[in-house]
Amino acid sequence: MLRKVAVTAASKPHVEIKQNGEHFYIKTSTTVRTTEVNFLIGEEFNEETVDGRKCKSLASWETENKIYCKQTLLCGTGPKTFWSRELRGDELILTFGADDVVCTRIYVRA
Repeated sequence: MLRKVAVTAASKPHVEIKQNGEHFYIKTSTTVRTTEVNFLIGEEFNEETVDGRKCKSLASWETENKIYCKQTLLCGTGPKTFWSRELRGDELILTFGADDVVCTRIYVRA
């Protein structure tokens, strides 16, 4: 039952992105959970991985429309993780990676 609720909640998330120069604010909301991240391109910031582990992150421009962010765990061991966000027209392509496992999600502007 829990899995069914999580799938339903995550199927239509609301993503808000604000950019002011090199500063970004990204808020992702579902009926189950809301995450927010503020960062400046090229400066380390504190973040949590998708599964809730604390990490230091460093975002950089990979292309004109794509941000790549490397995450480094603050304690413990685990996979090397990253995320990227790319704008292509009315689509936002979000990619998460953990070692050699990669997940891609495509959002379409409403």
